[in-house]
Order: sequence, then structure tokens, then C-alpha cells
Amino acid sequence: MKAKISVAAFVPASRLAASLFALLALSLLFIVSFAQNSHAIEIQEVKSSKGITAWLVEDYTVPIIALNFAFEGGSSQDPDGKLGLTNLLSTMLDEGAGELDSQAFQARLEDLTMSLSFSAGRDFFYGSFQSLQSNKDHTFEMLRLALSEPRFDDVPLERMKSQTISGIRRGLKRPDALAGLTLAKTVFPDHPYGRPSRGTEETVTGLTSEDLKIQRSKIFAKDTLKIGVVGAISADELSVLLDKVFAGLPASGDLIKIPNVEPVEDKSVHVDFESPQTSIQFAMPGLKRHDPDYMTAYVMNHILGGGSFTSWLYDEIREKRGLAYSVGSYLLPYQHSALLMGSTGTRPDKAGETVEIIKQQMQRMAKTGPTPAELEEAKSYITGSYALNFDSSGSIARQLTGIQTQQLGIDYIDKRNDMVEAVTLEGVRKVARELFEGVQPTFVTVGMPITQTAN
Repeated sequence: MKAKISVAAFVPASRLAASLFALLALSLLFIVSFAQNSHAIEIQEVKSSKGITAWLVEDYTVPIIALNFAFEGGSSQDPDGKLGLTNLLSTMLDEGAGELDSQAFQARLEDLTMSLSFSAGRDFFYGSFQSLQSNKDHTFEMLRLALSEPRFDDVPLERMKSQTISGIRRGLKRPDALAGLTLAKTVFPDHPYGRPSRGTEETVTGLTSEDLKIQRSKIFAKDTLKIGVVGAISADELSVLLDKVFAGLPASGDLIKIPNVEPVEDKSVHVDFESPQTSIQFAMPGLKRHDPDYMTAYVMNHILGGGSFTSWLYDEIREKRGLAYSVGSYLLPYQHSALLMGSTGTRPDKAGETVEIIKQQMQRMAKTGPTPAELEEAKSYITGSYALNFDSSGSIARQLTGIQTQQLGIDYIDKRNDMVEAVTLEGVRKVARELFEGVQPTFVTVGMPITQTAN
């Protein structure tokens, strides 16, 4: 399968440490080469002899390999009373494995000039890996050790728990982070999506190495594994390494069944907080990724609040009234729910006015919809900027994994822009009516007490 992607800009995204400077330099060479040429992406589905499947884009521009993978089961899998467990697991996998303790493991990563990181979303557990082609046998072995033989030693465990708790404390001192936590538990009460993904100071303090071992065994399984690979490696070479890294994992996991949930509408929650600016966040029911109207809603939201400097919300709140530096909205489809969300920040005495403007623009979208010119401008931007998602080997690997977790099909890259172009004015107006008519978003404000001012 080949997808034609034209990249017009160089957008560096790597944050590798100084010890990985050589790998960074090669990554930058890949991006420059990719940006200078119209690049055809050919996706191969590789299946190993032991049944591990990955999507591969071979590219020998530079001698690097990028791999991204996901297991079903993110922070929503945290047991009651052990919130933050999956997030803590993501911090501990590179803190020692096999015969290598934390210090030796980190030194080996540096010696091999490789990067390795893990993260926990709400629904999936993610890993990413980047390596020099010449070191692939050794670096894939390091990945295998991290996934299959993590040590969870006491000293690094206490260090990572301490770092996590410090982050939790810092978040409670930031109005935007506090607003996000409050919004989640307001729209998803008594549901895993409403709980803090990093946990609380109390729950993280009580987590143990045994908890980590159990959680790893429940989530890391072959039946939900999705893998994307980009770089200087053939399908045959990759097949062997896939078995080496992943074949030893359990065939299936032991995941908690997460119920579907509808977000709570029409709530207003204010949290008093000493701050010169009030943080405003809002959410309402959105569309799941496989809803046939999802792409239409995506284009509609671009016009409403997703289009940065061209959106209605930006024009009304920033340009016309100077109430905020930035404002935006976006669609957030989970596996078991879906949201249309947004945020901004303004002076405490203007928070009430800003909330009303957001509501008014939603109702305007439901009643009149965009103009034909606004729709064409939005579609042109969305299709033209899609190539920026493919500006490096790592970003392409993430795209390959994301397309798989969302079950969009191996030909999605080919079809995506055509799907955008197929969005019609009447379709946008219909979706806007369905989303906004008779529906009020839930708002959370964090800051000084709100005073309503006249428009």
C-alpha cells in the first residue's frame, strides 16, 4: 500500500538527551530528506513465524530504526485504591531489567545510542524506541528486557514514586491542571475516565513492586499488541526481531471490563484559586472515532475552535475582545466514550463573559453553520497540513500504531484526505445541530470568584 505524502516543512520534535546526539543528528537528516522530496509511504504488514504482526515502512535514508507499540489497557485499568499504578509502571520499565540494575541499564542505553520511553494513556499503554541500524540486535534485546524482565528494584521505585508525587503536587498548584482534573471527575463521575491518571499522593505512596508485576502481567499481552516500525530494516529482519522481543509475552491479558459512559452535560463547577487568571475548560458529548460523521465533526470543530488563528472562538474571544491569549476546542474519542472539549484562560472578571461567548458560538454553529468559504478554507488547511504528521521516522511509527489502535485500516493514509474533501456544508450543519441543539457543555473554572459582566 502506498500513500503519497508531500511534506513542506521541517518540524524538529526529538528531545533526546545529549548522550543521544548522534541519533538526533541522523533523525534530523531523515526529516530534511523527507521534507525535500515528495515521499511515497509503502506500508508492509509483517507477520513473524510466531504470529507477531507489525506494520513496516522501510526507509534507508539514514541508518536508524523507529518502533512504536501499544497494548490495550491504560490508566483506566488501575485497580480501585491503586490509582496511578499504570503510569508508575511506565516510569519503571527502563529503571533496570534482567541482570542490569537501574544505573547499568541507563548506561547501556547510552552506550548503544538508543532511546526508549513508555507512557500510559486512558485506554492504551505505549512504548517507543529508536536505534541505530548497526546496533539493532543489542537494542532490541534491551527492549525485550524492559518488557519481559523489569526488575522494579526498591531504590529506583522510591525515586520514581517521589518524582510522581512531586508532579502531582505541582499540578495541584496550576489552575489549568486543576481544571483538567476537576473536569474529568465532573463529566465522568464514578467511572475510570474520571480518575486522575497519575493517581493521588496517597495512592502512589502505597504502590509496591508486587503491584507493578501484577499490572504488567495483566496488560502486556500479544492479543492486543499493535506495532509500527519505520527505518532501515527489512521485513525478514524485522520478523526475527519481533519474535525475539514480543513472542515470549502472554497470549492474552487480564483486563478490567470498562463500561461505556455518556459524559455529564450542563454542569458548572468553580474552584476558588488564588491566581491572576481564571482557567476555563469545558466538555460535552462528542463522536467516537468510528462514527460515520466523525470526519464531518472534525472539520466542523476546526471551524469552531480547532483552527488556531482562524477559528470562530479565536476570532470572538481573542481578536474582537482581547479576552484571552489562546482558545481552542478539539474532539477526544475514547474507546468507551467521546468528548468535544476546549479550554482558555482570562481575567477573573471576564470569565463569565468568556463562558457565554463559547456557548453562543456553539449555538451559532447549530443554527447557521459555516459559510461555504469557511468550509473550503478548513478542508484546504486540514488536507494540506496532514503531511506534518509524517515529518520523522518516529512520527510515522506513531501514526502507524495509532491507525491500528483506532482500527482505521492499512489504507487509511490513502483515504484520509478524500474523506475530508467529501465533507459537505449540509453535513457540517447537520452534525452541528446534533451536537449542540438542546445540549449544554459542562464548564469548570479555576481562579478567583467569577463575576458576570455584560457583553
